[in-house]
Amino acid sequence: MSTVREHTIICPGGQLYTISLAKEVAPGLLVFRLPDGMWQASAHRWRIGHHSGLSIADAMRREDAIKGAELLGTLADWTQDADNLKASINAADLFAKLSYAYCVPPGSEPFAAGYADASSNGRYTEDDVRKAADEYKADGMNALEVLVDMAHRAPWMGLDTEAFNEAHDRIVQLCGAN
Repeated sequence: MSTVREHTIICPGGQLYTISLAKEVAPGLLVFRLPDGMWQASAHRWRIGHHSGLSIADAMRREDAIKGAELLGTLADWTQDADNLKASINAADLFAKLSYAYCVPPGSEPFAAGYADASSNGRYTEDDVRKAADEYKADGMNALEVLVDMAHRAPWMGLDTEAFNEAHDRIVQLCGAN
């Protein structure tokens, strides 16, 4: 499938956000990055949404959200309206299955430890790389210690696998870690 389109999401309280780059992964299911101003303390920046605008699940990484949406696509006809789906799906079973793709209920893990604003999780700048390298060098960390630390900190923990590996390699090289 993989159609990219605009999508409007409905938040608790009725607030609407329009997402310009939502990817339809399966009929009726979209994957998109949460806008920077929404749930700023949440490190889970990727969401699986229903075509109606309602949210289904959150993920830390884009690739996990896509895996989750692909899994969901096999479980029900997501082109149905939300009320019919809610009546036919057991939420506990659904999230037990989604846990294998590292997806969680929307807003269930709202805070990234130590970050008031984790909205950049999964995106980094050259300045982020330099600052991290300086910090790791000052702490005398080796490449494995850098890897473990990065896996638990924004913006690194939200990177897809290839991007994470590239960032790690650049940081390790800059800080001279072995």
